[in-house]
Amino acid sequence: MTAPAREEAPAAARAPSLLAGPYRMPTVGIVAVVALLAFESMAVGTAMPVAARDLNGLPLYAWAFSAVFIAGLVANVVSGGWADARGPARPLFTGLAVFVAGLLLAGTAPTMAWFVGGRAVQGFGSGLASVPLYVIVARVYPEEYRPKIFAAMAGAWVVPSLVGPSIGGLVAQHLGWRWVFLGIVPLVVPAALALVPVLRGLRTRGTMPRGRMLAAVALSAGAATLLWGIDHRSLVAVAGLAGLVYGVRTLMPRGLLWLRRGLPTAVAMRGLLLGAMSGTEAFIPLALTTRYGFSPATAGIVLTAGALGWSAGSWWQGRFPGTSRVRFAVAGAGLHAVGVAAVAVSFHLSGWLTLPAWIVAGAGIGLAFPALSVQVLSLSGSSAQGTNSSAMQISDTLGSSLAVGIAGALVNAAGLNAGAVCTAVIATVAALAAHRVRDPHA
Repeated sequence: MTAPAREEAPAAARAPSLLAGPYRMPTVGIVAVVALLAFESMAVGTAMPVAARDLNGLPLYAWAFSAVFIAGLVANVVSGGWADARGPARPLFTGLAVFVAGLLLAGTAPTMAWFVGGRAVQGFGSGLASVPLYVIVARVYPEEYRPKIFAAMAGAWVVPSLVGPSIGGLVAQHLGWRWVFLGIVPLVVPAALALVPVLRGLRTRGTMPRGRMLAAVALSAGAATLLWGIDHRSLVAVAGLAGLVYGVRTLMPRGLLWLRRGLPTAVAMRGLLLGAMSGTEAFIPLALTTRYGFSPATAGIVLTAGALGWSAGSWWQGRFPGTSRVRFAVAGAGLHAVGVAAVAVSFHLSGWLTLPAWIVAGAGIGLAFPALSVQVLSLSGSSAQGTNSSAMQISDTLGSSLAVGIAGALVNAAGLNAGAVCTAVIATVAALAAHRVRDPHA
């Protein structure tokens, strides 16, 4: 049992620096773009109620979130094929420009309908810009560097997770909710400029895949219809499920629905893990405030602890670039399942037990998530890096959205315990499937 530790110690000591030589500017640019997208995602939640009241748009409140999700799914598909055919520069810069346009539309909206439209434009831009970042990693960084850059990308979510909601609330309170959107605009340009030098050498010539747009629309509409049908206990959910299955079978790696070994399971694992994490996180504050009398601020400490656990797990796996990513995926998924199950148990015992349980869950997904990104890219040929990166983003979005929606419907129908069991089952499925991310041809 001691031999592996002795073998990994030198690997950790030789861990490459992302801020040395030709990797400095791409690293700065990638982390900056991720941080901006993350901050907008985290800060907007506290400004949204103020915006909805100001615009007399509470009936459209949920659509201000759903519009981002639906538009982002379509953009993920477009961006993946575009990056494979023309390189990552065009979809990245176009996405950032569209993202800025969405910020301006939302920040200047005179009505709630205009605001929702701006949010949809934001979601489309964010979806376009996120996929090329993975393509840049695949084409710029050698394989031994990838665990660290993915850890850095995960870390770029930590600060927005910690301070984004608070800053968004303060800005909305003292400067007005519009500045939560408008204030991000001038920060996009320097982040994009940092990536210009490296993107000049990543141009490719190919053909855009056809037939994917219809599937993207079916996937987005199917997911939205399924969630609406489940929430309203309507048979329309069946039609939504049909559209969802069609979209998944068309856009995702073949065999994903059956967890076929290798790439399909690696992509599916992203959605399963993030679904369990998001579904649990959505209801931790509700459980702590209603069952144990926690204040919202105190409940927020628990969520912050999970974000710190995620960051710690990502940092740890990045220290050992020579270690199999499959090992980290398996260990992380198992740890995550234990943490999510412990959260469900803590709802019956003590609110404060949720804190260490959520740290464990965060550390588990922190170990597994970057490892899965590396594994997907290692199983992708150069002509499929954009498409498979797109599949990862689709899996992330679908997993989190469906898990939150289904768990929420169960909470409404049967209480918090039912929702907690749902997410624990999802996490357990991910843990049991983790070993199947291995390359079937290795």
